[in-house]
Amino acid sequence: MLKIRTKRQGMVTARALDRLVAVETSVNALGDEDLLDLADIFAVGEVTPLREMAQAEMRRRALSL
Repeated sequence: MLKIRTKRQGMVTARALDRLVAVETSVNALGDEDLLDLADIFAVGEVTPLREMAQAEMRRRALSL
């Protein structure tokens, strides 16, 4: 039973990591205007992982709002 649970949790973790990589890849693939639009949407309110990803990519590209 423990082996099955451990294996299932590993699969869930792997899927979550795959989705995270897909989101990061999508943010990185955005054009400059789309990236600025995304950053503008998340500029207000609490800091979120998506906002941090957009800001990091903007810093990498030397863009600002």
